[in-house]
Amino acid sequence: MQVTRTLAKFLVTHKAADLPEAVRHEGARALLNWVGCAVGASTHATVKRALAALNEFSGPRDATILGRSERVDIFQAALLNGATSHTFDFDDTHMKTVIHPSAPVLSAILALAEHTKVSGRDFLHAFILGVETECRIGNSIFPNHYDAGWHITATAGVFGAAAAAGRLLKLNEQQMVWALGTAATHACGIRETFGSMAKPLHPGIAARNGLTSALLAKKNVTSAEQGIEGRRGFAAVASTKFDAAAITEGLGKSWEISSNSYKPYACGVVIHPAIDGCIQLRNEHKLKLDDIARIDLKVHPLVLELTGRRKPKSGLEGKFSIYHSCAAAILLGEGGEAAYGDAIVRNPKVIRLRDQVTAVVQKGVAEDQVHITLTLKNGRVFEKTIDHCAGSVDNPMSDADLEAKFRAQCKGLLPAAQMDKLIGLCWNVGTLKNAADIARAAALVRTKVKAKATK
Repeated sequence: MQVTRTLAKFLVTHKAADLPEAVRHEGARALLNWVGCAVGASTHATVKRALAALNEFSGPRDATILGRSERVDIFQAALLNGATSHTFDFDDTHMKTVIHPSAPVLSAILALAEHTKVSGRDFLHAFILGVETECRIGNSIFPNHYDAGWHITATAGVFGAAAAAGRLLKLNEQQMVWALGTAATHACGIRETFGSMAKPLHPGIAARNGLTSALLAKKNVTSAEQGIEGRRGFAAVASTKFDAAAITEGLGKSWEISSNSYKPYACGVVIHPAIDGCIQLRNEHKLKLDDIARIDLKVHPLVLELTGRRKPKSGLEGKFSIYHSCAAAILLGEGGEAAYGDAIVRNPKVIRLRDQVTAVVQKGVAEDQVHITLTLKNGRVFEKTIDHCAGSVDNPMSDADLEAKFRAQCKGLLPAAQMDKLIGLCWNVGTLKNAADIARAAALVRTKVKAKATK
């Protein structure tokens, strides 16, 4: 097998002109969503603490932390933008593998674009190639790799970041093989950290490590020839299942970004059907927390595996609790970041209803489905089946929905005119002379206030 080399050859020879228009547009949608997620979490304690820890060690301050005024070196920017864009768990999802594809790739190449000028056309092309790389590698090892406890966004994401950065650095085939080999030895991220500040660092670390892998390869730092498929390569070490054909077959004919989905709710994607159904029941019957005796859910197996936290203690932990999410959806009628504040997670009424939520695995229920039975204290029973939750591939968010989500995330952080400019840049990324314009337009500009003259 020559999996790594076959993939490398594709990455360095594919032409931007051969991208279907629908694929390019999906790339712009993913970019807009990612920028909004990064700006939206730019003042979260996670990034504040990470920046406090790393800022004094920054090299040349060439790169932007989206939504903030500070500038750092490209490695720290890749790390921190990867972290902010994943902090609220509001970023995109490749449903076949539950990879969040944009954060590792865009965080790496936007930082690189601020150091080395690249056109928007090349930037968009490299991004789509990076997504293709990470998702195909994810397809080849899922679900065994994920079930073992690896966070696939991080472990597959490093390959996407290396591939995209390598493309922008104009690596040749051999150099791309080395970049992928070095990415393989950089792959890391474990699910034990879910619900903590370490979890959103995963795509940032993948972005930084992938960028590093490509830069090393550019200067001919060698690596494994079969970093992915070798006897002691990534797949063999990190998974009990490996389907090489999932990586190599149909390259350039089908595009994994076409299977991307976008979140209307700021939590683990497998909770979304339950939130969807609870909000619909709440609105249809004008329900309040105190009306409800119990909520019974029939769900996909991943729901309990990923989001079975019965007693979350913080907002970050609440994002991995199907029980909290249903209670918060009834209280607020939404599943945005407001539903995952620490105060909501600790609200006594929310806790009481949370404790009355049950979830059982039902054979045949898909990841974007749920069946809900809601029982009121007066004995009335309401049922709701969600076949395809909002934001899924079969029930996608529209372009207008994504713009509204972007504005909601950036509200209070960026002025309206700056939001308008950013939205325009993202939609028109393929026409930009300099992709770094996106990063610079997302920076927080501190205005200097002149002190009043005293007589």
